[in-house]
Amino acid sequence: MTDLDVTGRISDLLSSHPRVIANPDRETMIAMAVDAKEALVSNSGALVTWTPPESTGRSPKDTVTVKRPASEANIDWDSPNNIPIEEQTFDMLVDDSLKALMDKRNVLAVDRVVGADSSYALPVRVISDKSLSALFSDNMFRPVPDDMHKSCFKDKPFTLIVLPYDKLDPARYEGRLRKVPETGQTSTMAVAMDFDRRCGVIYGSAYGGSIKKLIFTVMNYYLPGEGILPLHCAANEGPDKDCALLLGLSGTGKTTLSADPRRALLGDDEHGWNENGIANFENGCYAKLINLDPDKEPEIYNAVFHEQDWRTHGSIVENTMMYPWGEFDLDDDRLTQNSRASYPLSYLSNIKELPVSGHPKTILFLTADANGVLPPVAKLDEQRAMLWFLMGYTSKLAGTETGIVTPKTTFSRFFGEPFMPRNPDVYATMLGEKLKRHKTAVYLVNTGWSGGPYGTGKRIDINVTREIVHAALSGRLLDVDYYEDRMFHLLVPKECPALPDQSILDPKNTWEDKAAFEERAKKLASEFSAHFDKAYGDKHIPGSVKSQCPGK
Repeated sequence: MTDLDVTGRISDLLSSHPRVIANPDRETMIAMAVDAKEALVSNSGALVTWTPPESTGRSPKDTVTVKRPASEANIDWDSPNNIPIEEQTFDMLVDDSLKALMDKRNVLAVDRVVGADSSYALPVRVISDKSLSALFSDNMFRPVPDDMHKSCFKDKPFTLIVLPYDKLDPARYEGRLRKVPETGQTSTMAVAMDFDRRCGVIYGSAYGGSIKKLIFTVMNYYLPGEGILPLHCAANEGPDKDCALLLGLSGTGKTTLSADPRRALLGDDEHGWNENGIANFENGCYAKLINLDPDKEPEIYNAVFHEQDWRTHGSIVENTMMYPWGEFDLDDDRLTQNSRASYPLSYLSNIKELPVSGHPKTILFLTADANGVLPPVAKLDEQRAMLWFLMGYTSKLAGTETGIVTPKTTFSRFFGEPFMPRNPDVYATMLGEKLKRHKTAVYLVNTGWSGGPYGTGKRIDINVTREIVHAALSGRLLDVDYYEDRMFHLLVPKECPALPDQSILDPKNTWEDKAAFEERAKKLASEFSAHFDKAYGDKHIPGSVKSQCPGK
């Protein structure tokens, strides 16, 4: 099947199906979702939905990419998240998707773009039988701009077919998709991408994040080819138009810390950095709700749960405990710790309407260190920044992916390994060049544990972290004295303005058992070294970057 075959077959579906609803307005999608019982209405007016257990998070082992001779050299197939499938398998997924859609009562087709900078906005068409999937796409992706003709992708749209509640026939995909260990059967779910034919299929995953992250992965593949660095980050802008980026995996605080009333938000998750500066990919946010505190995180809480007529509200609350009278218990994690909400950026009070900015003055790498041995903040020069960008160290928090119950030490390149398909030297080199050219200050900020590891120590208070972040973004950390942590090759400040307890800057001070601290720190450093050798030993990483790896 050629790319023309795919495009033609999708066009045939849209022209022959008896009830195709093209680009319905927001009110129509909301009403259809409620009428079809895809969602219920909460007392605030937000929609609420619950998915099957296998769809409460992403399923990385079911996320696959077509391996083709024309593009296979661009992709790091040694990365565990780049799982190849044959061209024929993807053709089968397209066939089955189109056949399934023909039997559906309604088919919705939503045309949006990804990228607020029109010079590289990617046209995306989402086709689904579910109104909630269409509404999610409306929340998360951007309206087609009037100057779409400026985009380098103007004639290269990407099509995504979404069948969230259908299941694949395991016998048909025997030997083509993975075996599920718990059942011994071939998986009935696939989140599949074909970069060359510019098409994706989500079959059997009702998790909204599957839509969002597939498109993010697509952008992360296409943009470096255009000289643009994609980043898994939040971005905001200060009163003086100074741009800041916050990089980190889910659960490290990107969304929370970027929603700062003192700064205008561009976006909380996905951005591109080109010769113009920074631009958000998205139109909305997809925030974690578990233990959301309206006093500590009022922006997110109000965006999701503000009172509005349900016919126009459109925030989507996923897998959160709701009482029969329509109120939520955000601390109840019996369904999942990965409860989520999708809402438009416009529901936040302090946003930049056109989410673009200049080149970043400051970049923060966020990590939730469950070992409790990293300082709350450290400064990174260019080589150190490239190293920590490559490593993307954090502790993966419960619920973000199916099967994760307690925090797990992980290394996720570029703070988003599952979504960064190209060879690692491409992204790292682009970052280093941009840091040097624009003299951007970079800091590592630990939003994880202090006083001991997870289970013994305590998580660093969010208000303490906010003060650290504010000090970094205001430039007040540029003029303080630093010492080098030789084990982790970090430059640690001796003081941080406005921090009530300066002693916490040295994490060893917070441990009662100093010997236990040293042992834990050495163990983590050796894990860094081992992972670097395994992941990057033959990936053309400069020696000056390698030398900054803990344990080296």
